[in-house]
Amino acid sequence: MIAVIDYDAGNIRSVEKALMYLDQDVKITGDPEEILNADKVILPGVGAFGDAMEHIRARGLEQVIRCVAEQGTPFLGICLGLQLLFERSDEAPGVKGLGILKGDILKIPAAEGLKIPHMGWNSLHLQNDGRLFYGVPEQSYVYFVHSFYLKAADEKIVKASTEYGVHIHASVEQGNVFACQFHPEKSGDIGLRILKNFVEL
Repeated sequence: MIAVIDYDAGNIRSVEKALMYLDQDVKITGDPEEILNADKVILPGVGAFGDAMEHIRARGLEQVIRCVAEQGTPFLGICLGLQLLFERSDEAPGVKGLGILKGDILKIPAAEGLKIPHMGWNSLHLQNDGRLFYGVPEQSYVYFVHSFYLKAADEKIVKASTEYGVHIHASVEQGNVFACQFHPEKSGDIGLRILKNFVEL
């Protein structure tokens, strides 16, 4: 069973639909026991970093997520779910992230001709042999919606990057922990391939 963590962040249903399309047994849940016993776990989300961490902590899910990461269960953060895995965000000064991965979440700098939030399709540069990207062609397009971006502390964990006025670390992988700033569940066949690679780990 794949557990999709419910902590009052949007966009959960579209992740569930994409996984069901791939014939997966999916459960949207905030129950610690179900999350800890799942075969794979996904932390989706759109919204604000500070609110999301507050919801995670209020539901007692911070330690649950840490346990999932530590016990080796394949774990995927999507969009806000990627950002929460890191230590801090410009969006919520003083609020600690989960800190499972090292790096900062920074505001996309304003630039002429660039709209913020960044909303739309961008191509990926693939690097460092990411397992999520097996069979995915270089420069494939995926769908983004975000105003903040990841700068990982260690370039070796970065498996895909993109450009939007600044160099954006778009996907990372460290051990059993994977994350995408873009939305694979909204990225057509390429996104489904990425999710399929995750469920087949």
